[in-house]
Amino acid sequence: MGDKEKEKASDFRYATGPAVVPWAAIGENVNVEDLMKIVSFLIRPGEDEAHYEQALENVRDALEELSEEGTPTTKLAMGDKVQELEEEVKSFLGCKYASFLTNATAGFEISYQFAGLRPGDEVIAPAITFISTVSYPLEIGARVVFADLDPRTLLMDPEDVARKVTDKTKVIIPVHVAGYPVDMDPIMEIAEEHDLVVIEDAAHIFGGEYKGRKAGTIGHFGSFSFHEVKNITALGEGGILVTNTDWGEHFNPARFASINMAQQIPNWLYDVTALPSKAGPQAAGNHSATEVQAVCLLGQMDRLEEIIRVRRERAEYLNEQFEPVEGLIPPLLDTNEIKATYHLYLLQIDPEKAGGDIQEFKQRLTDKGVTNIPHYAPLYKFSLLKDLGYDPEAAAASCPVAENAFNHTFTHLPLYPLTDDQVELMAKLVIEAAQEMKAGN
Repeated sequence: MGDKEKEKASDFRYATGPAVVPWAAIGENVNVEDLMKIVSFLIRPGEDEAHYEQALENVRDALEELSEEGTPTTKLAMGDKVQELEEEVKSFLGCKYASFLTNATAGFEISYQFAGLRPGDEVIAPAITFISTVSYPLEIGARVVFADLDPRTLLMDPEDVARKVTDKTKVIIPVHVAGYPVDMDPIMEIAEEHDLVVIEDAAHIFGGEYKGRKAGTIGHFGSFSFHEVKNITALGEGGILVTNTDWGEHFNPARFASINMAQQIPNWLYDVTALPSKAGPQAAGNHSATEVQAVCLLGQMDRLEEIIRVRRERAEYLNEQFEPVEGLIPPLLDTNEIKATYHLYLLQIDPEKAGGDIQEFKQRLTDKGVTNIPHYAPLYKFSLLKDLGYDPEAAAASCPVAENAFNHTFTHLPLYPLTDDQVELMAKLVIEAAQEMKAGN
């Protein structure tokens, strides 16, 4: 075997180097049958099933020809495409470090670890968010302190955050629900004053801006989601963790069990090292993502600007329709300082002017076939929190805006990928429901 052949002989994950007998990174290559299963899963039959089956056979023929002319990829996880995606994200967001992960929850976990969160420490989170925002603190026995919401945006209220900081507080985690940014300047001022770590739950806001900076890059860490329901997706799941701090130098080991190929223990290929944190050494988990996910997300990133534009136009249309209707409160739109991603459409009502509260209004919308759901329920209402010793009544009393909003004033409507006709029909049915509720019909 020549020198050139030896250089390409081995692509083992642990980089064992050139070998006469190679040990490939991929144990079993993806073949045409595998690809056909993927294609038929992603593109389902339409009304003309016979024509679909013929088209599918044409795809099979093309793939078989392609496989004869080409060779299988040599990497399916954590390869060049993941690195390309991370470089693209850094350029797009204007941040120093980015790490592609299994999901946004993994990004939160890694961030909490770097923050040195320990049992008994406190994390301030908005009362209304998805459970994964605080799953790691709950897992390790840290204490979640619920911040109330701004009544207009229904996002974390910085004034309430300031009231709830204690000597035990270690982290603030603002959540940009629906793709509209939290007021970050006062959050960062509070964090600086008390030496706290800010982790942005940026699951809904990839591409959004706050005062000239991309949301998710303002705190010490930001974690984005590319789950299937988000504006863009990495084949159903995926997350990206970003930072401008020096903690980003440790992102790669934090993502993959902190395996250190640069040093070895005796008679073995590598060492496993501890991650640094504000509270001392930490063990790392395994949150590796795949090359195919990266390829998908790179393609969808190319369409992100257009996707957000369409969502924005539909939100503007709904606002135009709803603003004259007494009792309806449309969401805030873009300003010179705020660029939202319009992941969801926040609709609030004034119960006194509307002639009923949100529970009745939601049912009226459902009866008319309009999908709506308030994202999310107050965390303190879940059985998990009660079982862990949280007092739901005390938490509710400490978050009156969140409690009132959930029970009486807000829901979310979908935007893209509805057709124009569906958006117009949704607006018409929402207005009908509001008028009928006010009239008592």
